[in-house]
Amino acid sequence: LRLRLAKLQGNRFIRFAIVGASGVIVDMGLLFLLSDPSAMGWGLTRSKLIAAEFAIVNNFLWNDSWTFGDISSRQQGMFPRLRRFVKFQLICLAGLALNTVLLNVQFNLLHMNRYLANLIAIGAVTGWNFYLNYKLSWSTTETG
Repeated sequence: LRLRLAKLQGNRFIRFAIVGASGVIVDMGLLFLLSDPSAMGWGLTRSKLIAAEFAIVNNFLWNDSWTFGDISSRQQGMFPRLRRFVKFQLICLAGLALNTVLLNVQFNLLHMNRYLANLIAIGAVTGWNFYLNYKLSWSTTETG
């Protein structure tokens, strides 16, 4: 069991995906509360943007401390963390734009269930978010 956990610790993408799964729970829960006709019934796009922002913040905090914790620990302090957060936000917001388009196409044009469409859209941008965040958000902290 320890060996398996040690291997899990070494695989950033798996850790990124686990953190992402917690973000999916945050995103889907808020999307339901905000957009579902049986809840608040807000518009899908507005609800998605709010839900996703909460998920992005959740994911940054977990990724900064766990997924890329070995890298981020080399640069302590508020400014380096804020710089990583701004980069993470910009990358994820670009992914969110694609995510929102995919969600609306699937829901409004293809008449898919809003939650299945959201899950598919999230899955579609996961690789984008991981690759660019690994290369840009946390890379500068490796060299100082």
